[in-house]
Amino acid sequence: HLLLFLLFVGPFNCFASYSRATELFYSLNEGLPAGVLIGSLARDLRLPTAGGQHPASLQPPLSFTLASHGLGGQYVQLDNRSGELHTSAVEIDREALCVESSGAMIFGGSAAVSSSSPSPESCLLLLDVLVLPQEYFRLVKVKIAIRDVNDNAPRFPVPHIRLSVPENAPVNTRLAIEHPALDPDMGTNGVQTYRLRDNYGVFTLDVEENENGERTPYLIVMGALDRETQDEYVTVIVAEDGGTPPLMGSATLTIGISDINDNCPQFNNSQLNVTLYGNSSLGTHVATVHAVDMDLGSNAQITYSYSQKVPQPSRDLFHLNESTGAITLSTKVDGDTPKLHRLIILGNGPGCIPAVITVLVTIIKVMMRPPEVVPRFIANEVEGVVYLKELEPINTPIAFFTIKDPDEKYKVSCYLDGDGPFRLSPYKPYNNEYLLETTKPLDFETQQLYEISVVAWNSEGFHVKKVIKVQVLDDNDNSPVFSEQLIELSIEENNVPNAFLTKLHATDADSGERGQVSYFLGPDAPSYFSLDKTTGVLTVSTQLDREEKEKYRYTVKAVDSGFPPRESIATVTITVLDKNDNSPRFINKDFSFFVPENFPGFGEIGVISVTDADAGQNGWVALSVLNGSDIFVIDTGKGVLRAKVSLDREQQSSYVLWIEAVDGGDPALSSTAKITILLLDINDNPPLVLFPQSNMSYLLVLPSTLPGSPITEVYAVDKDTGMNAVIAYSIIGRRGPRPESFRIDPKTGNITLEESLMQNDYGLYRLLVKVSDHGYPEPLHSTVMVNLFVNDTVSNESYIESLLRKEPDISVEEKQPQISIEPSHKKVESASCMPTLVALSIISLGSIALVTGMGIYICLRKGKKHHRADENLEVQIPLNGRINLHMLEKKPVEISNI
Repeated sequence: HLLLFLLFVGPFNCFASYSRATELFYSLNEGLPAGVLIGSLARDLRLPTAGGQHPASLQPPLSFTLASHGLGGQYVQLDNRSGELHTSAVEIDREALCVESSGAMIFGGSAAVSSSSPSPESCLLLLDVLVLPQEYFRLVKVKIAIRDVNDNAPRFPVPHIRLSVPENAPVNTRLAIEHPALDPDMGTNGVQTYRLRDNYGVFTLDVEENENGERTPYLIVMGALDRETQDEYVTVIVAEDGGTPPLMGSATLTIGISDINDNCPQFNNSQLNVTLYGNSSLGTHVATVHAVDMDLGSNAQITYSYSQKVPQPSRDLFHLNESTGAITLSTKVDGDTPKLHRLIILGNGPGCIPAVITVLVTIIKVMMRPPEVVPRFIANEVEGVVYLKELEPINTPIAFFTIKDPDEKYKVSCYLDGDGPFRLSPYKPYNNEYLLETTKPLDFETQQLYEISVVAWNSEGFHVKKVIKVQVLDDNDNSPVFSEQLIELSIEENNVPNAFLTKLHATDADSGERGQVSYFLGPDAPSYFSLDKTTGVLTVSTQLDREEKEKYRYTVKAVDSGFPPRESIATVTITVLDKNDNSPRFINKDFSFFVPENFPGFGEIGVISVTDADAGQNGWVALSVLNGSDIFVIDTGKGVLRAKVSLDREQQSSYVLWIEAVDGGDPALSSTAKITILLLDINDNPPLVLFPQSNMSYLLVLPSTLPGSPITEVYAVDKDTGMNAVIAYSIIGRRGPRPESFRIDPKTGNITLEESLMQNDYGLYRLLVKVSDHGYPEPLHSTVMVNLFVNDTVSNESYIESLLRKEPDISVEEKQPQISIEPSHKKVESASCMPTLVALSIISLGSIALVTGMGIYICLRKGKKHHRADENLEVQIPLNGRINLHMLEKKPVEISNI
């Protein structure tokens, strides 16, 4: 609306303003907090401001306004007066704003986010700003380039990548990994390198970058592969970006080795000798040849055939099964049949030179008919092969055999030839009937095939052999077996997500599906552990923290595919190894210790408790004093803080120390704590008398001074604190005409006149004042001499000073405080009034009344004095002895009466 108004009001100015359209360019990192300065439009446009050359009164205020609060406007805050552009509370996410596309722009009014720029990594935030008033009007195009920061780790689109490599792949074969890692960051912050955690010595990785900047990892074969030796490799592929510090992502890479036809059939023997009786019946089994090919599937298919060298008569006499290699008699043996036949048999595999075996068949011609062996099978039999399940019970019947002589001339006997858990015994009560049965359970895993023969011979020594093959059928009678029942692993804490731990391996002696093993985690395994069902690769999906948990112990299961399935259990223990990722931690951030002053040097002030959650060397903590190390020292092992010297509260009442704790990791981590030491006062300072300043000073007291008037004071201070600094004043020694005329206040030290001074009270008074504190366990004190000269004037100062220089004969006597009662008052009164009354009665009997009245008056005054003394009891400590005043400072001070 403002723009339309300007168009109608000032079209020429408007056109001029458009001609002054300006473009500004700024750049900043993504993810900055609110309030970060992007730029100042007024400064960068060089617009006049209130602080410029023009007077502020002549300069209209500038106004800056976003043309529209669109998508881009929500990320910035524009100061309408100063033109300063700041980041807003909405955090800028470059990956969310500038999704890489073919130069697309997302508009929001006149503000937009653009990714179209000469550089493919640029991301621009476009703003339109109007500058007012009209004489400065212009439309400013503000472009803010959002710089990328490394805030995204590479991530593979799938957690498991499978790659197939033929076993005949030559060295330096390159195979592209179809699932490269993705990183939303740009430039060097994107994916830069790939590596294999375990290359098995035969693989490495290379990275190719196309013209669009996309990096694709390639698996390179560095050594010979053999599927028959190892058919699979499991490792971890790690993608790393180029940020500082770099971020990483990983996935499980399974490299399967595919089979090629690199093995040919082989016979175990080169020649097989067989004897055949001329009277054998058609279909008689002569021999079976068997070749082995180590390849798989169609590469391992073997067919058998006669060599071209085998003559046609032999081919016609003996039939060769192309699949099984079984040779049987196909025509009747007559007198013209040769006695010796050399059968050259080829084992043919795809793309291979045939394997060769020679079967020599010797035909023995007989004049009599041989004994007959007639089997009647009880167990399942197919083409002369009996199939028995393993774990069949003992004495399982296999077949009945009838042994007889066709001519009924000779006695026929038989026996069992061959190894195995079998027994051939006569079956009573029939003659010439024999039962073939097992003698113990069969075990497929021990032996799968048995070849036995029932041999019959007559009294003429003629033998007949009936060959029987027993194939043991596998049953699911074996549980999977782990290679280790206790699998002990270790991993450093702060591992990368999906870190590889180990590959479990269990074997099952059963065959086929019954021997296929699958792996599962036990119910006690934490959810962040993963176990690949097929490969047995054990990984951990999250970072482990040793300080949170150091040991993991859970079970894993190996389950076969039989019915019902069988399983076995192994225990996995994982020890999380420590890394120095925890700083030493003080129990308190601030420690306070209260220590009495004059504490002896190297005495224990307190114990600084500090812990480190890490273990071993990483958890070893050394303490040191950062400041005040010339006074304080700390015991590294026990954390005991000590002072090297005795501490005096009067010199410094408290100390603030900073203690640093450094662990033994590499690099070391540290933390600090504040220690406050407060010194508790002890009574180690006696009161210091500040006034009077000398024992030789004196004060003139006029006789006219009224009772109760303050004369002077004793002022003292105590450097201690508390009760140790509470001072009490007392007079412990007096000398003068009437020394009890002066009294001192025990709390303030003020000395006052107690009663009126008489003519005979003139002279020098010397009061020994004791200044005592209330310290515990023993109070300390000082003394000072207060000199008072009662006279109208000071006419002869030298005389007074000579009196002061003389050592006063003052006996120091301090009595325990006593509480006076009335009888004591009367006693004191009678003791002090009686001499006066006697003297007055002797002087003049005529003036008894007058003298008696004066005596009573004096006594009453003294009674008031004693009463006042009882009201202000002084706490005094008895002292006996004399004071050497020469040891005190003698400095005469003239003090006028107050």
